[in-house]
Amino acid sequence: MTAYFVTGTDTGVGKTFVSCALLHRFAHAGLSTIGMKPVAAGLDADGSNEDVRLLCAASSVKAADELVNPFSFASPVAPHLAAAEEGRVIRFAPIHAAFNELRRQADVVVVEGVGGFRVPLGPEGDSADLAQTLGMPIILVVGLRLGCINHALLTAEAIQSRGLTLTGWVANAIDPHMQKREENIAALSERIESPLLSIMD
Repeated sequence: MTAYFVTGTDTGVGKTFVSCALLHRFAHAGLSTIGMKPVAAGLDADGSNEDVRLLCAASSVKAADELVNPFSFASPVAPHLAAAEEGRVIRFAPIHAAFNELRRQADVVVVEGVGGFRVPLGPEGDSADLAQTLGMPIILVVGLRLGCINHALLTAEAIQSRGLTLTGWVANAIDPHMQKREENIAALSERIESPLLSIMD
């Protein structure tokens, strides 16, 4: 079983887009896949989360909703705030249990984090702490826009300071009007030791 934790330089940088692309790529290689979103904040009128729906649609194995998304909250705000609003607490144990079950069901599990790498989750820590306890290699999604170099380098440094493996990073073109895009990608490639896996347009 192979697993990756997908994190981002910020919220809205395309973690779900990249996670789904990874799931499709592994499935195309003949591997069974499941996408997981341990924590999701922001539910539609039907009580579902768009990121979770997209991950499920991109997965080749249909897994139980409570395994794919152990914690979901109605408000589209920081997870610890959304949880407090509902009188709930995000705990790591249910996430670990769900992940362990998912990895028995598929060859590859792609775990999508929430927000950026250091988003608070609750009394047991933040998204970085969760990634560290899961112990899987990290894929960093860099949203290409003004300021992305600083955000990406700080995030890469934070990942490595945790003793985690940064398998690689993905450049995701979220700002179609970004100036000096190629130069920004080149600057990041020179400074991030892990390889550039893909440029997503």
